[in-house]
Amino acid sequence: MADSRGAAIAGLGITEVGKVFGRSATDFAADAVRRAATDAGLHLSDIDGLLINSGLKRDVSITLQNVLGLRDLRLLTEMNAYGASAGSMVSYAAAAVTSGMAEAVACVFADAPLKPKVSAGAAYTGRSAKPIVGLPSYLVASGITNANAKYAFATRRHMETYGTTTEQLGEIAVAQRAWAVHNPLAQMRTPITLEDHQSSRWIAEPLRLLDCCLVSNGGAAVIVTTAERAKDLAQPPVHVLGWGQGHPGQVAERGSDFGLRTGAAISGPTALRMAGVTVDDVDLLELYDCYTFTVLVTLEDYGFCAKGEGGKFVANGRTGPGGELPVNTGGGQLSSYYLWGMTPLTEAVIQARGQGGGRQVDNHDVILVSGNGGILDHHSTLILSPH
Repeated sequence: MADSRGAAIAGLGITEVGKVFGRSATDFAADAVRRAATDAGLHLSDIDGLLINSGLKRDVSITLQNVLGLRDLRLLTEMNAYGASAGSMVSYAAAAVTSGMAEAVACVFADAPLKPKVSAGAAYTGRSAKPIVGLPSYLVASGITNANAKYAFATRRHMETYGTTTEQLGEIAVAQRAWAVHNPLAQMRTPITLEDHQSSRWIAEPLRLLDCCLVSNGGAAVIVTTAERAKDLAQPPVHVLGWGQGHPGQVAERGSDFGLRTGAAISGPTALRMAGVTVDDVDLLELYDCYTFTVLVTLEDYGFCAKGEGGKFVANGRTGPGGELPVNTGGGQLSSYYLWGMTPLTEAVIQARGQGGGRQVDNHDVILVSGNGGILDHHSTLILSPH
């Protein structure tokens, strides 16, 4: 019989992040799981489930079980919906522990794309091993080969449709850097102004350098167990109240709403309904922010503002320290560190526990966490709470 008392995140492990060289993604993954177990007050042998976000290059695999010396696992798999994977892993782990399939499930992501003396911009470049044929090949032939250019298309379409401006995107970057100032793990902690944003170089117009996320080496893991068990462990439980996924299946053809609507419009209502709350109940947001535009369109699709009003909504520091709706309180991927969907998830756990130090938000009863994968192709949503 399923356990009706629900699931909770009981352990959190974050390795060193940033320009940390000489370690493989598997090294980071194993380190993160060990840290999460220690954080929870568990032994590695207490873990009977392992979910692995295998990353863009699948540098971490199910062989992580052997690296960690785990025996007799009841759940082991690799999962990959890109940046939406962390939220999906937690939801599957929650289902596993509440159904009795497993008792303590570790969810982990790690990556090591940065190399010494190689630019961060080169970290995720490289041609596919498979030839690209048919209609999709026109993008490659046009030089549209990376995420920067594709997100620039999405951003430009939103701008042309709704009048969104680059200055409004800059408001998001400035607010998140203000949060990062108080995060000792953040890679970028020097405050910036809107003028700094506007003078930063173009990466793919209309996206500037300060609209784009960092690249980081490192790993993060959480351990999910039942709420009943979590209350007796070392850390305050972070309850998983709701979850959802959304996969729009966009295609490059006339009539597509690419850049105007994302999977958040599907996964958000699902997660909120499961948790029994509405957007009005949400105290803070930890949103996937590979680009400033991703934050803006996600806010719209979750219903925090009307479609097309995201630019006006984020003005005047609304999402920064002291604002009425705190967003990405650790600095996010723009200023803190880039560990795919683990970046918003780890900060949500820290805030739910009340362990945010100088950036801690007073009201943190209901926390919404988003994950975004691909070029707005996949989305996951979690609703977390200390209660």
